[in-house]
Amino acid sequence: MAGSPLVLGIDSSTQATKAVLVDASDGRVVDQRRAAHPSGTAVDPTAWLSALDEATDGLLDRADAVAVGGQQHGMVALDEHGDPVHDALLWNDVRSAGAAADLVDELGGPDRCAELTGSVFNASYTITKLRWMRDHEPDAVARIRDVMLPHDYLTWQLAGRGSEPTTDRGDASGTGYWSPTDDDYLPDLVKEALGRNVRLPRIARAQEVVGHHGGTVIAPGTGDNMAAALGLGLGEGDVALSIGTSGVASMVTAEPIADGTGAISGFADATGQFLPLACTINAALILELGAHLLDVDHDGLAELALASEPGARGLTLLPYLDGERTPRRPDAAGTLHGLTSASTRADLARAHVEGLLFSLADAVDALAEVSGRRPGRLLLIGGAARNPAVLALAPLVLDAPIVLPEPAEYVALGAARQAAWVLSGEDAPPQWSVPATELPTGPTIPGLRDDYALLRERTTDWTPRTSN
Repeated sequence: MAGSPLVLGIDSSTQATKAVLVDASDGRVVDQRRAAHPSGTAVDPTAWLSALDEATDGLLDRADAVAVGGQQHGMVALDEHGDPVHDALLWNDVRSAGAAADLVDELGGPDRCAELTGSVFNASYTITKLRWMRDHEPDAVARIRDVMLPHDYLTWQLAGRGSEPTTDRGDASGTGYWSPTDDDYLPDLVKEALGRNVRLPRIARAQEVVGHHGGTVIAPGTGDNMAAALGLGLGEGDVALSIGTSGVASMVTAEPIADGTGAISGFADATGQFLPLACTINAALILELGAHLLDVDHDGLAELALASEPGARGLTLLPYLDGERTPRRPDAAGTLHGLTSASTRADLARAHVEGLLFSLADAVDALAEVSGRRPGRLLLIGGAARNPAVLALAPLVLDAPIVLPEPAEYVALGAARQAAWVLSGEDAPPQWSVPATELPTGPTIPGLRDDYALLRERTTDWTPRTSN
């Protein structure tokens, strides 16, 4: 008797390509591999092809279907031969910050920008990188035929380059030239940004077969945040709260969201719904700083923090270490308030953990305010989500049931789930269980965030002095 079909999910992130071979019937991981990417914020996209070959070697030929989840926003510009005209500018390349501000002004301001595209542009968005290219690389711009996103480029390569390039609505929603109202591109914005027309990948349906690699079916793929939502099995109202180098709070909603403040990016998901997202610049870095200042490791930081008391005996950290995005304060720095001669090392440790959680709570609150609903569940993921103090203190700060999924490659698993969906021909993705632990519930502590909120508002206009 033949076994269940196998599907391959690929996560092409900033740092690496991760490939996970999965049993399509239940989501069980059968095999997995990874390959590193070159560092930097501008990368030759052909380097991803080498990593793709290495990570999928021995896996792709075993898969009945494959899908790619890729880092959002990255600009891949190709000539008529399909070769890059410039290094791909990644989401974390900030050279287009000035272009972002210009484009927002040209569209009529932040509210109008959010109304048209779902988001207020910052340097991450693909459209801002196109404007930067127009102004700084005119010779390269003249040679562009196609503009793709990283996952589009890899999907096209898997299909043999001869087929029509495709994308999906989830990843397209992070370009800055996709309309949540029309569920389609805004090609006039591309021409205004770049100064000329180019070919964009066709937006495929979620369950569409977009090509073949030998006998392997190719699914549309999606952006990394959308793939993670699929991998986690997020339902409407659920919030994924990722605590990595940065913090990301994303919520599944049935309707699009337009936030003129710029705090919320109004993305689409990979299933036909929406995935508004709030991002903080500082997350795990806050714990790393605390551990460094106290000369302990992360477990030592947690032990100290748990030896203090709620509110850290009046010591409050506003953790905008390298500026902040939620709220939008790109030039801010961190502020430690309430230090007295009675403050202890434990209080300082506690202030760092609480500062991290207060900042994440702000992101969740921003989602709730714009969407008009409180989160149903919070799913904590990312490396720092496993810190014992974070786990112990999160229920005191975050006002929703908290679930801790087991560590896994959720972007790759989400891509695999999409591949299984396409292979099945069903109307909805397959139901795979996500092993998780529910954290003990209890009432949040009234007033715990008051000092933090007061400090946040007091420092609205403060930026650090710099020295030469």
